[in-house]
Amino acid sequence: MQYGFVIDHRKCIGCHACTVACKSENEVPVGDFRTWVKYVDKGTFPEVKRHFTVLRCNHCDAAPCVEICPTVALHKRPDAIVDLDRDRCIGCRSCMQACPYDALYLNDDTGTAEKCHYCAHRTELGLEPACVVVCPERAIVAGDVSNPQTEIATLINEQPTSRRKVEKGTQPRVWYIDALEDALVPGSATEPPQFIWSDRPTPQPVVPAGFEPPADLINSLDVGHPPVWGWHIWSYLVTKNMAAGVMLLAPFLAMLGVSSPEGEWAGVAPELVALIFVGVTGFLLVHDLGRPERFVKILLTPNPRSWLVKGTWALAAFGLVTTASLVLRMSGDGATSDLLRWINLPLASLASGYTAFLFWQCRGRDLWLGRDLLPHLLVMAAMMGSSVTLLLRGGTDALIGPETLFVILAALNGAWLTWGKGHRPATRDGQKAHALLYGSRQPALASVLLYASALRVLAIPHLATMDAALRVLACGLSVFALVIYERAWVRAGQEVPLS
Repeated sequence: MQYGFVIDHRKCIGCHACTVACKSENEVPVGDFRTWVKYVDKGTFPEVKRHFTVLRCNHCDAAPCVEICPTVALHKRPDAIVDLDRDRCIGCRSCMQACPYDALYLNDDTGTAEKCHYCAHRTELGLEPACVVVCPERAIVAGDVSNPQTEIATLINEQPTSRRKVEKGTQPRVWYIDALEDALVPGSATEPPQFIWSDRPTPQPVVPAGFEPPADLINSLDVGHPPVWGWHIWSYLVTKNMAAGVMLLAPFLAMLGVSSPEGEWAGVAPELVALIFVGVTGFLLVHDLGRPERFVKILLTPNPRSWLVKGTWALAAFGLVTTASLVLRMSGDGATSDLLRWINLPLASLASGYTAFLFWQCRGRDLWLGRDLLPHLLVMAAMMGSSVTLLLRGGTDALIGPETLFVILAALNGAWLTWGKGHRPATRDGQKAHALLYGSRQPALASVLLYASALRVLAIPHLATMDAALRVLACGLSVFALVIYERAWVRAGQEVPLS
């Protein structure tokens, strides 16, 4: 038994009975939807036709939401239904970023994600999903796709069908008959300031220059899908890279001419700074959850395929080794602490770089799928670490001192952000998000601040009386620059509609 849906738009009349039945059957909160009907008007007066498009979870065979879910709350059943266990969900919303179809939402009452589950409670009793039963035209057909004798299999085999975003490799199990292709591609239609029967539930999306949809194609009715990741995420990117970056450079402090005197704060500064920012990172991640008290489920019922889980393990291992290094150094065993700093080097790299693999699992957000993300994170982490090293100062006998390293990394990060403007993603959605990112001018501002921080350090030999102030200012400018960029990057990735 392999269930699926066929939506026959030769019959759909756009009555929303499926939406209402779904909300009633599954107690879907006001403002949220498991299935909905989008209206797209094509043509110009008087030759205009309204097309109805029923959208919902596609119960993908290669469901990215199942892969990224850290607690196995989302799972693929043997009958091909992608189901969700509320008791396991921690409300991290990663599934909402992984899904290319906008099929999931966060229930504010329960703090957990929800979606179409094919009315599994009915299906298990031999009943059809509520949306199928209520449709007055039988435009929604459900059943066993693997059985060639079923109505749904016959329709798929005999009628030309289309599916949404097959290029994502998700293998969706919702087939459309006679659907307007433009209505199946998000962002293809003009978004008006108001819908035909209501105000927009979310602001009118910004369309960058060069991506304007045709004037004779209008999205006249739709539901809202606001961004789901906010300040917690872009702040976490900064704090995590600060923690990882300072330990990336810790084994090289002697080469940079930075001494580690026992009994003085400079000797344990890398470990102290790293642990403080690991703590802040953990707080941000837990506080952002819809159900923060359920964070422990990542440890008790982990999904080893999810990079949220792997990242948790990486941060925990990094924190433990850093703590051990701190304890040893404070107890006077500097030699063993130095050894632990070298052992901690790959863990620091993983603590910084695992986020690239996590964002690559967010298959719905094309801006975040760039293959340069991993080296970019590591270079940013090194930049953050060099900011702390700059404050520790170094000796004059070092081949490359903290000042020189900081200038190199600040200039490298500034150049990377500048270079990124011409490095456009391969997909149209990715290019649109990229245009929104650089159209915001935030990467340019971040680049200017990074170059300014490098100039501040270059001015130190000429303004010796302002040495301490220049170091602190340069450090602050570099951190602020990356805060600006990460905030813009996270926001731009979510501004391109998925449905």
